Amino acid sequence: MKMIIEEEKNNEMNFNETFFITHGNPILTVEDTHPLRPFFETWKEKVFSKKPKAILVISGHWETDHPAVNAVHVNDTICDFDDYPQAMYKFKYPAPGYLELAKRVQQLLNKSKFETVHIDQKRGLDHGAWVPLMYMYPEADIPVCQLSVQPKLDGTYHYNLGRALAPLRDESVLIIGSGSATHPLDETPHYHGGVAPWAAEFDSWLDTALTNGRIEEVNTYETKAPNWELAHPFPEHFYPLHVVVGAAGEKWKAELIHTSWDHGTLCHGAYKFTSS
Repeated sequence: MKMIIEEEKNNEMNFNETFFITHGNPILTVEDTHPLRPFFETWKEKVFSKKPKAILVISGHWETDHPAVNAVHVNDTICDFDDYPQAMYKFKYPAPGYLELAKRVQQLLNKSKFETVHIDQKRGLDHGAWVPLMYMYPEADIPVCQLSVQPKLDGTYHYNLGRALAPLRDESVLIIGSGSATHPLDETPHYHGGVAPWAAEFDSWLDTALTNGRIEEVNTYETKAPNWELAHPFPEHFYPLHVVVGAAGEKWKAELIHTSWDHGTLCHGAYKFTSS
């Protein structure tokens, strides 16, 4: 057994990258022309060609009071949306779970003084995870664990959560934050003349802050970002970004790898964070 474990460790790759993606509206599963489809479908060819041992997804669609990570044998496909075409409820993404990774996440967080970390042995993957993964890794042969966010807490907390998870990059684990660069309320008016000025201003601020390494500004966005009340009236879709920046380590460089818009208000921004 000891030789097997050592051999597995020798086969592990060090990943310098973490990623933040906007998972978009789940309608993209039945809309071939959705602007996110080609980005996800060419992920392995254009964005990240290495094959991870496992994937950890921090999803804005799993909200808890304390960090929780799922650990199941095979992930169920959670259709956490209403009044969509029936075809969307038939999709399955049966990626295997990974109990060892869930325990490792718990161990790393406990070590960094996140004292209460739950392992959920029932929950599968919500659409923040399975919708993009279905196109990024269609074979569903890579183990996936999902980590929750704590929307009652702040950006700095989630950044520190990510810092605790940074060692996973040296264990062939691909860390992906799945949320949204902007995520306005459903009742926010659509902007049909291009991009809403308030959304463009927030997106420009975010890109400038990230590409210039100003993480403290991002962590305290409520006092720094223009129009943040419209862009993120609730923070659950923004905090996955803070986690993956933290997981990138102390020295990182941000690169915008995709941007497109839905209704002129929902920004499909995606970033790669590369540690040096």
